[in-house]
Amino acid sequence: MGAQAARAFMSIGEVLEILRGDFPDVTVSKIRFLEGEGLIEPQRSPSGYRKFTHADVERLRYILTAQRDRYLPLRVIKDHLETEEAGGPHATRPRSLGVDASPEVRLSRAELLRAAGVDEETLVELEDYGLLAPVARWYDAEDLAVARTSGALSRFGLHPRHLRVLKAAAEREAGLVEQAVAPLRRRRAPGAADQAEETAKELSVLLLELHTALVRGGLRGILGR
Repeated sequence: MGAQAARAFMSIGEVLEILRGDFPDVTVSKIRFLEGEGLIEPQRSPSGYRKFTHADVERLRYILTAQRDRYLPLRVIKDHLETEEAGGPHATRPRSLGVDASPEVRLSRAELLRAAGVDEETLVELEDYGLLAPVARWYDAEDLAVARTSGALSRFGLHPRHLRVLKAAAEREAGLVEQAVAPLRRRRAPGAADQAEETAKELSVLLLELHTALVRGGLRGILGR
């Protein structure tokens, strides 16, 4: 991390310089937002300036990775942080989420086929029915998840043409989230963009929980339980 990270304390500008190599979008506003949400607690100088330690930087790195790679809402990240810290006074970088700081997933077509364990015909169908689409011939982590899960479902006779209803439902749910966060996105106050992003993540988790509960309820009726 260089000489700056080795110092006892760092300014918020120095922290940004360290983090931006892995997180180009991180800003002063983002760090202040995380502080306001109780995710980090940097010390303060007598004049009120934030003073960050190496442990603070590692904590920020962990939080940002969990948000970017796992799309976890801050509420969930905070719960994991608090649970980990309850196990000992020196826990500065929890590992219970299994967050991997590896680069963003970027797969070629051949790599996606191997990683997902599907054949070319299945992938063509997924694309034809709009369940996934490459960007400039590259596939991301969401594409991999869709392909891998669709491949597993095909073993039960559920093929891409049957899954179109799930795509339509997901788009409607995304529309609900967009509608809910629209007022926040229109705001120009500091931290409004971060608040909108966090609200969208919270809503997506709640909608997923509701969807799961509704499916389970439907299955009880089908199975007579």
